[in-house]
Amino acid sequence: MELRQLRYFIEVAKREHVSEAAQHIHVAQSAISRQIANLEDELGVQLFEKDGRNVKLTPVGKLFLEHAETALKAIDYAKEQIDEYLNPESGTIKVGFPTSLASHLMPTVISAFKEKHSNVAFQLRQGSYKFLIDAVKNREINLAFLGPVPTQDPDIESQILFSENISALLPISHPLAGQRSLRLNDLRNDEFVLFPEGMVLHRVVIDACKQAGFIPNGSSVGEDLDAIKGLVSAGMGVTLLPDSTFDETSPRFTVRIPIDMPQVRRTVGLILPKQRELAPSEKVFYRFVKDFFNRLEQYK
Repeated sequence: MELRQLRYFIEVAKREHVSEAAQHIHVAQSAISRQIANLEDELGVQLFEKDGRNVKLTPVGKLFLEHAETALKAIDYAKEQIDEYLNPESGTIKVGFPTSLASHLMPTVISAFKEKHSNVAFQLRQGSYKFLIDAVKNREINLAFLGPVPTQDPDIESQILFSENISALLPISHPLAGQRSLRLNDLRNDEFVLFPEGMVLHRVVIDACKQAGFIPNGSSVGEDLDAIKGLVSAGMGVTLLPDSTFDETSPRFTVRIPIDMPQVRRTVGLILPKQRELAPSEKVFYRFVKDFFNRLEQYK
């Protein structure tokens, strides 16, 4: 079994068309057909069946695809590690992050790191809470920033970098806009602007309000931070957001107010796989990030 056979097989499986796969990877169609036939002979099974002008995986082909993709990811990762052991200062670091850390934390950390390690490149993946955890488990990335930090997953190692308050964001016309602080229960009759269900900040808001003794009335939904802030700015409701998402200022026509009771906080940190070793450049970045936030805590 050869690596090229696996790569050809995966490409055809994704496109369900031999000629399209051949065009994409710049290989003759006959070469792909021959290598897949050799692979099927070696395995003793049929991986594809005709479906009109296309092809589709057989049941055993679908099973083999899962293992083939896992094997290639492991081999590609091993090659990346070897390249980085030869020169850890010129590696590529794949890092994931959620939308709530995109505007301030990520640019700040990466800019500071690049000042000392200018030849290291980054591939950034933005995604949901669950997507980032799954990406670390599935070898797509080895490091991801998250908030709150998961602590109970047996396949994930977590490093908390800091904790932060979650504050209320109100339209400037709100009756409580002049308050220096408020109790979350003061907003029990307000319309809330929420993230979609399934997003972790949606759950954070719901859990906080339940702790304060009420279930928020989610009248509007925003897909991302800018949409959430825009809806509050337009007077569509109130919301709760982590302090780091404000970039030291509140959006126009809104006011940020700390919550006295209950105190709502979240942890922010890094996750990495327990069963895989980080590549050399990833180790350098991981140590840098921990030291970076340790120094910030000392200056507070």
